[in-house]
Amino acid sequence: MQPKTASFDFSDLKACKLCASRFAATATSHSPRPVFQGQAPARILIASQAPGVRVHESGQPFTDPSGDRLRAWMGIGDDIFYDAKRIAILPMSFCFPGYDAKSADLPPPPLCARKWRPAMLSQFPNVLLTILIGGYAQKWHLQTRSSVHSVVANWQVYLPHFLPLPHPSWRNNAWLKKNEWFEAKVVPVLRQKVQEALL
Repeated sequence: MQPKTASFDFSDLKACKLCASRFAATATSHSPRPVFQGQAPARILIASQAPGVRVHESGQPFTDPSGDRLRAWMGIGDDIFYDAKRIAILPMSFCFPGYDAKSADLPPPPLCARKWRPAMLSQFPNVLLTILIGGYAQKWHLQTRSSVHSVVANWQVYLPHFLPLPHPSWRNNAWLKKNEWFEAKVVPVLRQKVQEALL
């Protein structure tokens, strides 16, 4: 559970232009558009990596195939997932980082978390479960240098407050196929913990 601090003006984050020149220099040459969700009563926090291009365009978290898979893993529909009073979604970088010259995703700029994350996390004092998606979120929240595979394989260690997951992207299909234990063992626990937190 995060400690409550002074009230934070979300409009400051929504207007953030810290990475404007960085994003303009990418292959996508886009402008900042912070995407996040949450209100103080939220009981679940999804700490993700960064918005993709579809989310950048929609302005709503996980409006892409990764979101479809994540909601299936969690066992909930759009109505609950997008209820900001129940679920907060805070990526490590609030904006789409862009693509490089080979159309590969660029990493989340570290200055985003340094600037905004502590203040944003403090706005959600009722969180019971934090779902950590991917290496950037896991390293920041768990203060670990371990690989995603190692962290997810040892998921029991981080309960009851944290549950680490691989990214639900199609890029991880091969990993999921190779590591069938994840969907057999971790996903049922994830669904149980989500339901418990939402009660």
